[in-house]
Amino acid sequence: MRELSHWAANLRPEHIPCRVLKLAASQVLSQIASIRAGLEHPLGRRLVAAFGHPMQRDPRTAASVFAALGSWLNLDDTAYAGHLSNSTVAVPLAFAYARQLDGLSLLTAVVAANECAARITASATLGPLRGQSAVHTHLAGAVAGRLHCDRATADQWENAFGLAFAMPNWPLMRAFLASDARLFNTFTPVRTAMDACDAAAAGLRGAPDIIEHQDGFLARFATVPLPQAVAKGLGRRWHTETLSFKMHPGGPGIDAAVDCAAEIHRELGPLRPEDVREIVVEASLYTLFAGERAAQYVDGPRSPLGALVLDVPYPVATTLLTGEFSVDDFSAPQLDDPVRWSLARRVRLEHDTAMTRELFLSDAPFGEAVREAGPLATPWLRGFGGDELVDLVGGLEAGGRDFSRSTKATGARVVVRLADGRTISRTRLIPLGAAGPDTRSRHSQMVQEKFLSVGGPRRVADTVERLHRMRKGGVRRWIEAAFLD
Repeated sequence: MRELSHWAANLRPEHIPCRVLKLAASQVLSQIASIRAGLEHPLGRRLVAAFGHPMQRDPRTAASVFAALGSWLNLDDTAYAGHLSNSTVAVPLAFAYARQLDGLSLLTAVVAANECAARITASATLGPLRGQSAVHTHLAGAVAGRLHCDRATADQWENAFGLAFAMPNWPLMRAFLASDARLFNTFTPVRTAMDACDAAAAGLRGAPDIIEHQDGFLARFATVPLPQAVAKGLGRRWHTETLSFKMHPGGPGIDAAVDCAAEIHRELGPLRPEDVREIVVEASLYTLFAGERAAQYVDGPRSPLGALVLDVPYPVATTLLTGEFSVDDFSAPQLDDPVRWSLARRVRLEHDTAMTRELFLSDAPFGEAVREAGPLATPWLRGFGGDELVDLVGGLEAGGRDFSRSTKATGARVVVRLADGRTISRTRLIPLGAAGPDTRSRHSQMVQEKFLSVGGPRRVADTVERLHRMRKGGVRRWIEAAFLD
């Protein structure tokens, strides 16, 4: 933790490759789109009624509200490792606005937060918590995002990390899937991190070895601890390059399935339930795992949102009917449409072993951690997918490569068997927006489209590529336009 703290506290824009800063700019706009989407949903409006609009004077509370609004629709961006943006963008946004920072300072704070949060999350990736349930990501992301904006000393970073990780959050799946408590998944750890920063500034000390100590974080949160991941390749190996941008709301594997369903819709037009004999979604074990957990709670329009965002049949059916899937489909009147639910009942999931193999060959969400662990990963693999998964993954090459060619292969195949005997299928290994060659070449265009799709002002989207050149006043006006127009 000491090495990470000193590196991050001293990180300056000139230390960061241009390609990484450009990814961070896209990440900022993408997460602003997610926050705007959260603001428009009825549950988002209730959160604002409880805690205030994110454009409020207190940046600590603003950061927590930003974090919550951007997370719970599963429209938040991810990386290896973690759902980073809910803290690594949310907190720098709030503090850059309050502290009147320029664009380059904002982007540098985002990168610093990404690198800290991703590394600490990676160290516990082979553990019981994954994806959005790994909320400890946001303890790290929020501490780093705020302290870089505050120009805090390395000692203050180290103490704030130690204090934040003194009592890391552990969400209960019942609350996560069956209630509105999902709104607190990021709100609570970000608020804890704000308290840790205040305490460290006042002179309170945290344990510097809180991550790796035998009575520390990894001992409780990791099945296979990877403490070496925390400081590995600092300044050379940029976890920000593993970013995947969420173009559709929903959990693991839904993105690729929606992409495939949209292609089928473009060919066949709207599909009615009576036109379809069955719909098969073939996907990795990860998609099936999340979908099966959610299915226990899915009950048509009455489904709790925490479960619905992880459900595969509803978004696939909706996309086959309408050609797209958006956050509006998680609320009335769209959610109440009986035709969608009738078609969703014709959807079933099947495991595709080749897609599971490709999932673990890619860097995110697990592959790099399994490579880093080597043979020590076997107990975690067995716990996740049994001996079949251990045999399927086999021996992966050693970890440690850089992330300039990172991929996230959360693929899916959608097969539609029509009542007239025809069959049509589409396959996508890397979803639109996920880490890979396509995203590296046009991420700015992708996130601008995402931002505009949730009603964001065009002048904000058109200027994101100039964010690094904006002066203090320009950044404030840009943030105000993004949320208040």
